[in-house]
Amino acid sequence: MTAITAEDLKTKLTTEIAATHADIQDMSDGCGSKFDAVIVSPQFEGKQLLARHRLVNNTLADEMKVIHAFTMKTYTPEQWEKIKSSSEPNQ
Repeated sequence: MTAITAEDLKTKLTTEIAATHADIQDMSDGCGSKFDAVIVSPQFEGKQLLARHRLVNNTLADEMKVIHAFTMKTYTPEQWEKIKSSSEPNQ
């Protein structure tokens, strides 16, 4: 398998778990072995953190075989809206 890119991961998450937001950062200087991700999907609704992570790990099972480190934060769309609104500067 060739090097994994952040765009590859984003495309797969958007397609397979209907991610409405997938911010994937390659932290490995482009070699595709270490990623940091923020993933928002309606499929996370009603799921505990471990179940959300399992869903992502299962979706990226082939890619995980060559990725050295994958850190993720998973949110429902509602949680993501609250996070975005709380981080916006007050006017």
